[in-house]
Amino acid sequence: MAVQVSLWHHYLQAIRSRGAARTQDYQRAENVLLVVLERVHELDPRFLVDYSRDLEAFQFALRSSEDPVRMEVPLWVDAEVLLVEEAGAAEAGDGPASCRLGVPREGANLEQWTAKDVSSISSEGSRTCCSHIVPSKVLRVLKDLLVAAIVHCKHQSLIAPGSLNADSLREEELHLSLLVSSGWRTVCFHVVPVVRRRHRVPILEGAQLTHGFPEGSLKRIVSQEMALVPAGAQHWRVSTDYLLTRLLGALGSFPGHRLDSLSILDRVNHESWRDGGQSPGLTFGHLKTVLLWAAVLFPEPEDWAELQGAVYRLLVVLLCCLATRNLPDFLHPERNLLVDAGLDLNALYQCVEHFASQPEPSLRIHVTHLGRSPPPRLGSGVKALLQLPASNPAYWATAYFDVLLDKVGAAG
Repeated sequence: MAVQVSLWHHYLQAIRSRGAARTQDYQRAENVLLVVLERVHELDPRFLVDYSRDLEAFQFALRSSEDPVRMEVPLWVDAEVLLVEEAGAAEAGDGPASCRLGVPREGANLEQWTAKDVSSISSEGSRTCCSHIVPSKVLRVLKDLLVAAIVHCKHQSLIAPGSLNADSLREEELHLSLLVSSGWRTVCFHVVPVVRRRHRVPILEGAQLTHGFPEGSLKRIVSQEMALVPAGAQHWRVSTDYLLTRLLGALGSFPGHRLDSLSILDRVNHESWRDGGQSPGLTFGHLKTVLLWAAVLFPEPEDWAELQGAVYRLLVVLLCCLATRNLPDFLHPERNLLVDAGLDLNALYQCVEHFASQPEPSLRIHVTHLGRSPPPRLGSGVKALLQLPASNPAYWATAYFDVLLDKVGAAG
């Protein structure tokens, strides 16, 4: 056991040794983009610059993967006076319903949001709205502004040569992709226009999550504004990315190995399960959701005191989700994050199961760490247990995962 523990901690130490450099690379790349966005704001005051991104560098340092980072560009509008028109109830598993944002006829200081470049005129029969803010038009305006801002910043030497090129700007359906160079690392940003607005998150208002997070943290987090982001050419939807990042940060205030276990699995996912990022697979967002559920299912401090045990708490939750083909969204559990993700869940399950059964080969970062691996830890009984929540959701509870974790521990 001493050899196993040393291997886990050695692997974690290797990840941590790269954390400071990743943070610096990210902050340099972010600073370049913020300079460009400041110019965007000068050209069009309707687009603001969000400097309150204190947890983004922290989250980037936890990762080994190079998944895109979202950069929100808030719109200068009093969102509380906009009329939110639901586009219809969400189907089961689809998450929050999409909506349209109407500009009221009697609203003050909203003339700039009735302009044709960002809005469409409402039907003549509408007594309340004079127009709707259209996401596709907002994205188009923002793209043109970014191109102009990049050219200006390069000509004025406000950004380093080679750090950013307008040629890398790609207009996707729901965001703008932009590559920013920071030393030897290139960070891909998804630039997204957002409307900040108060929005209820019922699951955070109950008591079911309280024990998994620091006292008072949920109350502070739920009071934050949430972002409405593009959901299509005409519609917006509520994004929970901001809240999830803050929930992750709240877990970091606890002693133990919650965040360490996430870093280890993300590194194994990137290097082993996704072949160094060359193959599709789980994202950091998927694994972050697994950790948030594990924090609720295993709320006691002693659950996270030992590194290997902390990783296995994430593994049993992840394996169960892959076996039942359902990873519930943490804030909207009716939504399955594995649906439409384009993943080969059978192959992915085999990778995760192999690691859980014999983790040692994936934890060796140098040839000198080679050695004999213990026998597989997962038997047929454990594999059968993993399937239970598919037929009965009642098994999605702490007692069930405690039993599953005990079986895995006994097998080892």
